[in-house]
Amino acid sequence: MIWNSSKECMSREQMRELQGKRLNKLVNLVYHNVPFYREKLQALDISPDDIQTIDDIVKLPFTTKQDLRDNYPYGLMSAPKSDIVRVHASSGTTGNPTIVGYTRRDLSIWSEVMSRSLAAFGVTRDDTFSVSYGYGLFTGGLGAHYGVENLGATVIPASTGNTEKHIKLIRDLDITGIACTPSYALYLAETLDKMGVDKKDIKLRVGAFGAEPWTNNMRKEIEERLGLKGYNLYGLSEIIGPGVSYECQEQNGSHISEDHFYPEIIDPDTLEPIADGETGELVFTTLTKTGMPLIRYRTKDLCTLSHETCSCGRTNVKMGPIMGRSDDMLIVRGINVFPSQVESVILEIPELEPQYMLVLDRKNNLDTLQIQVEVRKDYFSDDLGSMLQMKKVLGDRLKNVLSISADIRLMEPNSIPRSEGKSKHVIDNRILK
Repeated sequence: MIWNSSKECMSREQMRELQGKRLNKLVNLVYHNVPFYREKLQALDISPDDIQTIDDIVKLPFTTKQDLRDNYPYGLMSAPKSDIVRVHASSGTTGNPTIVGYTRRDLSIWSEVMSRSLAAFGVTRDDTFSVSYGYGLFTGGLGAHYGVENLGATVIPASTGNTEKHIKLIRDLDITGIACTPSYALYLAETLDKMGVDKKDIKLRVGAFGAEPWTNNMRKEIEERLGLKGYNLYGLSEIIGPGVSYECQEQNGSHISEDHFYPEIIDPDTLEPIADGETGELVFTTLTKTGMPLIRYRTKDLCTLSHETCSCGRTNVKMGPIMGRSDDMLIVRGINVFPSQVESVILEIPELEPQYMLVLDRKNNLDTLQIQVEVRKDYFSDDLGSMLQMKKVLGDRLKNVLSISADIRLMEPNSIPRSEGKSKHVIDNRILK
């Protein structure tokens, strides 16, 4: 189902015209209301009149997460505090949290784009939907919640935690959809098994998964164990939250609501635009936000863009899967390593659980990489020969993918700590020294 065909199926010419008008309005807004942007534009000798079409966006400066932290808490707000009706925040590993303010109009837009996402997944008014992202300063819970309500389905604000009670509700309330992280979906599947609940005893059919990278192999794992169809949901707090882009039934990339969020792909080193199909850093401009709009925000997410026509009928540009983050990329002995690469290999081996940890250290001035991965209960044994063979298969496949050798540690079932929120897959002890 297409929720808003007038915007999701708009011709490229009409979309570009709309984007140009909205960009001009945006630049006027921040120029007159946000000192940070006014100073940036004046330093480049740019006035709002210089921005007339969407092609003019390349004249504008980039915004980074550090800019948000430097202007903490309200320095990037373009609306008076009396018009800010909600504040979310994303915590960082260092420095001030990233504060994001929303006007009533922003919240309306957020509900709209989330409804587009859910409709693309096949959710209707007849569904009962569990929102199992965390509620609070994190945008996942409330973002999905209001999208479900706006679409007209029944929402269950389950949040995270107390998973056994959650499974009882899924079964007893005939819950048909769930929004959560992929790692929590796997944790849910594990808990189902422990409770002796068969997937045939529940009615889940749609999963909206996001907030962390995941692979197609992980998708298959979740779908098989929960008996549903899993869809990718992408968003980030700085732009609005979940609903920035979403998969359709074709599942060949995620459609971006580009009437609200204009995407670019740039080379993260040169900052120059790159062509469709080439992997680079994703950049967004919030064309319609009024609380805290951002111009050319560098997400650090690495992916591709495609303007090819989708057979679902939507004309909005699509983004490919996130290949990693330019700032989360691990460099091990000069080689770029992404946790998603490791996960992809693990999920190809049926004897292994999709539970793993990368532990990096430095010994004798050389980087070391240890990969811990759980063995499924049915395959874990005292048979040294079979365990060594399993370790060799994983080690060989990882070396082919990563181009470096790793110390493989096969772990007992349930020995790696689980998370009901975003999963943690990397321990980098190098930064502690």
